[in-house]
Amino acid sequence: MTDILALDATDLIAAVGGARLSHRAVAEAYLDHIAAREAGIGAFEFLDPGMVLTRADALDSAGAAGPLAALPVGVKDVIDTCDMPTGYGTAAYAGTRPVWDAPCVTQCKQAGALILGKTVSTEFAMASPGKTRNPWNPAHTPGGSSSGSCAAVASGMALMGFGTQTAGSIIRPASYCGVVGYKPSFGLLEPAEIKVLAHSLDTLGLITRSVRDAALIASVLGVRPGLALNGTPGAAPRVGLFRTPPFEAAEPGTLAALEHAVARIEAAGGRVVDIPPPADFIVTHDIHAAIMGWEVTRALAHERTVLWDRLTPVTRAFLAEKAQIDAPAYDAARAALPRIRATLAEAMADVDVLLAPAAPGPAPEGLGATGAPVFNTPWTALHMPALSLPAILSGGLPVGVQVIGRVGEDARTLAAAAWIEARLDAPGAAP
Repeated sequence: MTDILALDATDLIAAVGGARLSHRAVAEAYLDHIAAREAGIGAFEFLDPGMVLTRADALDSAGAAGPLAALPVGVKDVIDTCDMPTGYGTAAYAGTRPVWDAPCVTQCKQAGALILGKTVSTEFAMASPGKTRNPWNPAHTPGGSSSGSCAAVASGMALMGFGTQTAGSIIRPASYCGVVGYKPSFGLLEPAEIKVLAHSLDTLGLITRSVRDAALIASVLGVRPGLALNGTPGAAPRVGLFRTPPFEAAEPGTLAALEHAVARIEAAGGRVVDIPPPADFIVTHDIHAAIMGWEVTRALAHERTVLWDRLTPVTRAFLAEKAQIDAPAYDAARAALPRIRATLAEAMADVDVLLAPAAPGPAPEGLGATGAPVFNTPWTALHMPALSLPAILSGGLPVGVQVIGRVGEDARTLAAAAWIEARLDAPGAAP
């Protein structure tokens, strides 16, 4: 008998497509597992088992399996859904019913996926945490803002979760939860009908068990078959070790994760070279802060003026800080990006991808904050594809490493990340 929960997304989709498994069997297996795990983790904001089973039966009755057949998906609660509430992570919008599905949700349904429910997000995908706990240790944060999606995949309650990243909201929680987080090149996946924070930063991405799964799903949703990884990883990539400034923020766990990755890459015949950060790279943090500050202040104008008293103190403080950015600072930040891109491109000339910290360290203890995006904001501002790969356990908690590629070179970046992933011998699923 097939252990459905042991299958990764690629193998599960193939099994359903080959009529070796039914959509109903997958739905029942995942709903049973959610019933056993959800109370201690709190990954879902909304879950209707009856809806999932009805959808599974309809797919079985139709007799055709799509390219994402029976893929169990968690949809982050900042992404619109017409048949489930979309609360944007805030009590101010609890129970809201959009009149449409976001394109990414529609695409999943058309491809035969099973939408399990809405996963917990921080308020407006910013800084105020939700109820989700880290599956490895419930006393620690799962990170944010894609907390529910990362925790659901890490605990085996979903095979893919949608995440969004405006600062570090995919890569950091993926590292904390020990899963693969894929932030594509800006715009590769359609971000329409997702609560806007910063229109020039917001990126839709994927949380999965493996790089292979992320590549397959992205190939379908991005309508780019060349992203899919077929067969075993190819030639060893040329890797640049990039100590993202301020590198002093890297804790012992992250330093150990990078050392482990470098050692495994080199032992397998890969080449790792040091890439000193360009002198002007440190300003990417200020650039990101200025762009996000100006854009989020305008994107959440209604919330700031009409719903202010219904927001959490953390969100109000966050928005008050961001509102200090003026138009000249925003324009200067946008104008500085081409120069940073040019100097970084020169630094990366002889490598395929960069290897960098994914988070300062393992997930911090406590549930009142979601950790710092200090090692993520540059890559978000520069629109570069990035993946968090599980690497080691530190104090019983996962720590990932980040693989970053050139804008638009997602296929090359995914292939390099898959090669590195295969060498890491990373810890498995959360207990």
